[in-house]
Amino acid sequence: MTLIKSISGIRGTIGGKEGDGLSPLDIVKFTTGYGIWLKQSLNISKGKVVVGRDARISGEMVYNIISGTLLNLGLDVINIDLATTPTTEMAVIDTNADGGIIITASHNPKQWNALKLLNNKGEFLNSEEGETVLKIAESKNFSFSEIDEIGKIINDNTQLDKHIRAITKLKLVDVNSIKKANFTVAIDCVNSVGGIAIPKLLKELGVENILELYCQPNGIFPHNPEPLPENLTEISSLIETEKVDVGFVVDPDVDRLAIINEDGTMFGEEYTLVAVADYILQNNKGNTVSNLSSTRALRDVTEKNGGTYQASMVGEVNVVAKMKETNAVIGGEGNGGIIYPELHYGRDALVGIALFLTHLAKTGKKCSQLRASYPNYFISKNKIQLTPEINVDDILAKVEEKYKNENILTIDGVKIDFAQGWVHLRKSNTEPIIRIYSESNSMENANKMAKEIITFVENL
Repeated sequence: MTLIKSISGIRGTIGGKEGDGLSPLDIVKFTTGYGIWLKQSLNISKGKVVVGRDARISGEMVYNIISGTLLNLGLDVINIDLATTPTTEMAVIDTNADGGIIITASHNPKQWNALKLLNNKGEFLNSEEGETVLKIAESKNFSFSEIDEIGKIINDNTQLDKHIRAITKLKLVDVNSIKKANFTVAIDCVNSVGGIAIPKLLKELGVENILELYCQPNGIFPHNPEPLPENLTEISSLIETEKVDVGFVVDPDVDRLAIINEDGTMFGEEYTLVAVADYILQNNKGNTVSNLSSTRALRDVTEKNGGTYQASMVGEVNVVAKMKETNAVIGGEGNGGIIYPELHYGRDALVGIALFLTHLAKTGKKCSQLRASYPNYFISKNKIQLTPEINVDDILAKVEEKYKNENILTIDGVKIDFAQGWVHLRKSNTEPIIRIYSESNSMENANKMAKEIITFVENL
């Protein structure tokens, strides 16, 4: 069993003893810590919390525990039921709620679930806020409401429609151009909430020809739910044989977007943000942000369009903070996460689809031709499984020492800039692993750089 406590939220495998996995007792403890923090930080005795969930099997059980706990803290629960992560984020703003909880383990397999915690702006907690929640939870110094002060449940099934309506009204989303293009689109929604949201979005965008794979929101993932090339062979084959213009694949909570070309090849999850940013920057000059583990291609496209690119620490909350600091017009992460502040400050695959289809329609190019128009970098993504006896800080310090003559950044793990590319090592916030990403002008070089670092770490 596994339980990971971080500012990103509480993530773990369902079951087990308290503290070993995401048990009911752990769910109560951390929900209570969040509820008490919310009331203290806003100086309120009553309040409202939006709760949405992806379609994974444990979702309803986890929701029942969370909602009951919040009610017992005197907080009303706005239940939006099955909902994407970005829909839940926007619902906090729409309902003028005091916070939100998203029940999703994102790309993790079905045995996992998690509590992602939002502030009253519908954004993830920063490190200080997250640490406070964890301290309150671990203290177990709880006091619950008496009978006349308990909260109530408010059911709200309007939020997805509001989300989609807001997307179609964006200035840079051109529904007429998309409709005229008469695209045939294939989608793989991994049997989660994307199966509800994406067909509805596409129809509102004027797409009539939709080939659906795994759009039943039953939580039974037909393949590894992380939208990586090795997990997308079925939709790739479908696209190649059925003359599809473009394919879209999302993770279970729909905040990551992978794109597949008309010939079944991968557009590349790193290039989801690059393509959307290129379209935005052509129409709205400005700055961009991505994290340290994202491709250099975003920097190249930004500078080509007269903007300035900056990198942040890994993590959506860090990207958002840097975007606000630099007044960025578009940003995100190289895992297919698009953050478009014109809509809201959160990774959103739905707005990514709308902006990408507009871009594709206006260029008149095939999907593969659009991809070929961008600088060609190759990223090798690797990981090393952690065990309790491994001291990650010690490993990173030794890597830094070994490569001290190179250009090194240490704001988030260790990133080494070589002449031919870069390597970034950092401990994951969501899994017990060290992530090792490398990028170069060929996959051979990227793999070679990564292998050198991995061999050094394994020898340690």
